[in-house]
Amino acid sequence: MSHSTTSRTSARERNKVLAAVVVGTTIEWYDFFIYAFMANLVFAALFFEPAGPGLAQILSLVTIGISFLFRPLGAFLAGHFGDKLGRRPMLVLTLLLMGGATTLVGALPTYEQIGVLAPILLMLLRILQGLSAGGEWGGAVLMAIEHAPANRRGLYGSFVQAGVPLGMMLATGVLAGVRALFPGDAFLEVGWRIPFFVSILLVVVGYVVRRSVDESPVFQEIKQTAQQESAPIMQVVRKYGGVVLLCAMVFIANNATGYMTTGGYVQGLASRPVDATPPGLGFDPVGVQLATFAGSVSWLVFTFLAGWLSDRIGRKPLYLIGWVTLAIGIVPLFVLVEQGVGGVAWATILLGAGLGLTYGAQAAWYAESFPASVRYSGVSIAYAIGAVFGGAFAPTIAQALLQATGSTWSIVGYLLATVVVSVIGTLLLRDRTGVPLSIESEHSGRWETWKKGDAGDEVSSSDHAAPASR
Repeated sequence: MSHSTTSRTSARERNKVLAAVVVGTTIEWYDFFIYAFMANLVFAALFFEPAGPGLAQILSLVTIGISFLFRPLGAFLAGHFGDKLGRRPMLVLTLLLMGGATTLVGALPTYEQIGVLAPILLMLLRILQGLSAGGEWGGAVLMAIEHAPANRRGLYGSFVQAGVPLGMMLATGVLAGVRALFPGDAFLEVGWRIPFFVSILLVVVGYVVRRSVDESPVFQEIKQTAQQESAPIMQVVRKYGGVVLLCAMVFIANNATGYMTTGGYVQGLASRPVDATPPGLGFDPVGVQLATFAGSVSWLVFTFLAGWLSDRIGRKPLYLIGWVTLAIGIVPLFVLVEQGVGGVAWATILLGAGLGLTYGAQAAWYAESFPASVRYSGVSIAYAIGAVFGGAFAPTIAQALLQATGSTWSIVGYLLATVVVSVIGTLLLRDRTGVPLSIESEHSGRWETWKKGDAGDEVSSSDHAAPASR
C-alpha cells in the first residue's frame, strides 16, 4: 500500500480488523463443518434412508460437495460487488447468509415427517452455505492483508486462515458436548439439531464485531481515485486466468486432505458402529471428537507458524516444506486411525502440521497475486475453484474408493495424487512476497513489473518492506 493509505490504519484499527476476521471466519467455518459432521453421522438415516444404507451414506456425503459447486457463483458475486462496493459489506452479508442457512438446517423436518421435500430443503440450505463460503473468504483476506504492513502480510493473513482450525475446534467441541448429553438414539432424535441452533448466537456476535471495523484502506483509495473496474470478473478472466488456475492448483491438496477431518470423514469412519452400513470402527464418539479437537489445535499452531515464517523465507519455500510435511502425515493416516481414539488423535495432529503449513500463508500469497482493482474477484474465484476440485467431493470419493477396493490405502493414493498437483502449482506460481498492493502501484506500472518478475527492489520504503529475492 502507499503511505497515504497505510498511515490511516492505526495499530488499534488493525487489531480490530484481525479480531473481526478471526471471529467471523471462525463462525462461518463452524457452520460449514457442523453440517459436514452431521452428513457423516446422521443425515443418511434422517433424510436419505429410503435409498438403502450404502447409497444413503453416499448421498449424504454428496450434499457436502454440492455446496462447493456453488462456491464459484458466490465468489463471482461477492468478488464483483466487493471490488465495486467494498470489502466490509460483503463480509457482513456472507456472515448473515451462512448463519441463517445453518440455523434453518436445525429446524428442518426429516424424511419421515415430510417425505422427499426434506432432502430437497436440506440441499437448498447447503447451497446457500456454499454461496456464502464462496464469497466470505476473499473479503476477510483483503480486510486483513490490505490493512497489514508489507513485511507482516503472511502473519496477518494467517489470522484469516486460523478461522478453519478454530471453527473446527468449536464444531468438534460443541458436538462432543452434545453427544455426551444426548447419547445413542437421543442424539438421532433431538441432539443433532442443537449445534445448528447455536449458530444464531454466534452470528449475532460476529455481526457486531464486523460492523465495527473500517473499510479496507486500499478500497478507500480505489474509491477516492474512481478506479473501480466496471467488470472486474471479466478483467480477471481475460488478464489473470492463468494466475487463477495456478492459485487453484496450490489449494487442491490442502482442501482435499483437510476434508478428511473438517468434512467429518475420519470422525464418521472412527465412530460409526462396526455393524453399521457402511461399517465403522466403533470407537467412542465423544473420544473421537476430542481426538479431532487435538488435531485442530495442531492445525491452528502450524497455521500461525506458516504465516510468520512465510514473511521471512517467502511463500513458495514455505509451501514446499509444507507439502513434504503433509505427505508424511497422509501416508500413516488410516493406519493410526485404526488403532483407537489415541490413534485418531495422533493421526489428526500429524495431519494438522502439514495442513497448517500449506494454509497459513495462502491469504498473503493469493492477495499478492492480483492487482488492487480486481483483487477481491481474483482471490475469491481462485479459492472457490480450488475448493471445487479439492474438497468438494473428497469425502464422497474416499467412501467410494473404500467401498470399491475395501482398503483405505486407495484413499491414501488419492490424497497423495492431489499433493502432486499442488506441488506443480506451487512451483509454477510466482512468489511476489512484498509486492505493493495499492491502486497507485497498479496504475503506475510497478505492479505489472512485479508480475513479470523483474522488480528487483522496486517496493518503496512507504510499503514498509523490501521483497526477498526469489
